Amino acid sequence: MSTRMIAGAVLATMVSVIPAAAHDTGDVVTPHFAQAIPNIPGKTLTALLVDYPPGGASVPHRHAKSSFIFAYVLFGEIESKVNDGPTQTYHAGESWYEPPASDHLVSRNASKTTPAKLLAVFVADSDEKQLTTPIK
Repeated sequence: MSTRMIAGAVLATMVSVIPAAAHDTGDVVTPHFAQAIPNIPGKTLTALLVDYPPGGASVPHRHAKSSFIFAYVLFGEIESKVNDGPTQTYHAGESWYEPPASDHLVSRNASKTTPAKLLAVFVADSDEKQLTTPIK
């Protein structure tokens, strides 16, 4: 399978498994970039932009077993709780990581009045079917 086909499949998967918000309190996830990593066979880097309206939040979700995630706050303030760690607030310019197979229990805009945005960068197996699934 070509690199472009893998990248396209990853982006299509991300669009299908991370729904855009249907109302004002959710997040909007936009695929931004996907590329197979040429010197790490079987791995793909995928970047997503996550927009939170004022008071917006993601549903609690689990990340794929193979996915290492780097998150960077572009603007605003994001509250995040990963696995059994504390809920932390990150400001524009701050970042964190999430180990493979993490439960992301809290991911929300810390502000009720201004929007927030983050960049989420995944490194995962190229054939991973779902990078994010809701926790029920």
